[in-house]
Amino acid sequence: MRVAVYYSNKDIRIEERPVPKIGDGEMLIKVMASGVCGSDVMEWYRLHKVPLILGHEVGGEIVEVGTGVTKYKKGDRVCAAHHVPCNTCYYCLSGHHTVCDTLRKTNFDPGGFAEYLRLPAINVDRGVFLLPDEVSFEEATFIEPLACILHGQKQARLSPGQSVLVIGSGISGLLHIQLAKALGAGNIIAVDINDHRIKAAKRFGADAAINAKEYAPERLRQLNNGRLADLVILCTGNTTAINQGLKSVERCGTALFFAPTDPNVTIPFSINDIFWRNEVTLTTSYAGSPADHETAMELIHAKRVNVKDMITHRFGLAEIVKGFQHVAEAKESIKVIIEPQK
Repeated sequence: MRVAVYYSNKDIRIEERPVPKIGDGEMLIKVMASGVCGSDVMEWYRLHKVPLILGHEVGGEIVEVGTGVTKYKKGDRVCAAHHVPCNTCYYCLSGHHTVCDTLRKTNFDPGGFAEYLRLPAINVDRGVFLLPDEVSFEEATFIEPLACILHGQKQARLSPGQSVLVIGSGISGLLHIQLAKALGAGNIIAVDINDHRIKAAKRFGADAAINAKEYAPERLRQLNNGRLADLVILCTGNTTAINQGLKSVERCGTALFFAPTDPNVTIPFSINDIFWRNEVTLTTSYAGSPADHETAMELIHAKRVNVKDMITHRFGLAEIVKGFQHVAEAKESIKVIIEPQK
């Protein structure tokens, strides 16, 4: 089978590998669509691990099931989670599945940027989701990222009617906007440096969208009835944006650090000036649980979150470098889909 082997964002080689053999409780999936995630192009996070076969946002068709697999059969249309929890450790039993050690060790074999992938038994047991007929393979690639968004907003305890400021309107920011709207948020304001993404933010549900060059907390107050934001969601690791975001949280509000920074970045800030007496909460999130995947799939199925119109580019496996460049450059792309069978 063909696989795309990652060495850098500009060096991804199409190679031939044997189709994985499956064992008891395992599954072989023919990958029909695989999304390029922003984390896929973070070279600082990848380069020390290369060569890699990436791809964790997948939709595909089961072509073989191992002995003991009874819930699924050949021909089923599915999406799958690459990371799954043990469900028995301290963290899982406390409801914190996404910090489980097992979740951080589990993965696909080899990855979604391949014609076929093997799902280990633990992934089959708790990380496979049957797609409704109305959900396409392309739409299925959004289930994993939307699960991460859902987990983030749970961490931030978004409540209906709260105002939301989303800083960074790439794919994660746009999904945050759509989900916040679906969950009943009040005023939603987006910020980005890219005019194309500012327009996209408004198209996907933001009540207002501002160029980052023109943004200041005073501007937020003008758009939000004199108040700062109840929830600030930071979908960029840019330090200037982070500092602006921290100054944009209303009293008793929350700042969600959804995107990582570059390595070794620290953010110094004044406890007194920003937080003292204001009872502001800082929180982060990582990944999504199997339950988050289930909910994300239902939100997509019910059209509460419009993912189809977020797809801007499609490439066959042989053109995957173009896909990575579009995501890395972040100019006029929103979601890039790789189709390994083409």
